[in-house]
Amino acid sequence: MENRKVLGILGGLGPMSSVYFYEMLTSHTYAECDQEHINILISSRADTPDRTDFITGRSRSNPLPTMANEVDKLTAAGAQIIAIPCNTAHYFYDGIAKATKTPIINIIEETVSFCKYLGLRKVGVLATEGTVMSGAYRAVLEREGIEYMTCSPDDQTIVSDIIYGSVKQGKEPDIDKFLAVADNLTAHGCERIILGCTELSLLKRNCRLGIRFIDSLEVLTARAVSECGAVVCGFDSELMKFSKEKGMVNICC
Repeated sequence: MENRKVLGILGGLGPMSSVYFYEMLTSHTYAECDQEHINILISSRADTPDRTDFITGRSRSNPLPTMANEVDKLTAAGAQIIAIPCNTAHYFYDGIAKATKTPIINIIEETVSFCKYLGLRKVGVLATEGTVMSGAYRAVLEREGIEYMTCSPDDQTIVSDIIYGSVKQGKEPDIDKFLAVADNLTAHGCERIILGCTELSLLKRNCRLGIRFIDSLEVLTARAVSECGAVVCGFDSELMKFSKEKGMVNICC
């Protein structure tokens, strides 16, 4: 397809969520043959220094040089737009963007834009310690007039253990503990809960979490498919309507 852009995925941050992103890009593109899917280049530098450890000061190994270098490689290989299926990595978004002329879709901006479209007044965010500490979601939500809330320190320990001790290790997470954390946010008036870590996106798929949860990776997928000139399909009605209203003209009814 002549008008298609090549998508570059800065992956490996972690690997399982990168695989799921690629899977969603494929399953949510309306295509009747191979050639109607988008062209994708994937970098999966799993040895990129841990983002949360750097942000929280537990490590002095800055992941920015590795990520910026991989974006350069993707661009040199033909990528015309970049997606980063990792919320915590967006702490470094400005630094990566300054290092390249290739447009980068911002998963946090896109997810908050969806929240605004839904008319939400207060949302909870479940994410890594790094994302929470960076204040990335808080800043964008409050800029849009949406009240932000995240979980208590004790509940954050549970979320972090699910991310690092279960999903990243390929183990079964304790979904009851996760839902208890989510229930605490709901009890404090959160209308929806953002899965602000793409490892948690796997919980939404595997455990069939309901509409209460907004999956940042689903929002990124819809935007990426449309930006690359393909036809978005198969998401729930809210995300499909949002995609169409935001100007993603390539929407399958």
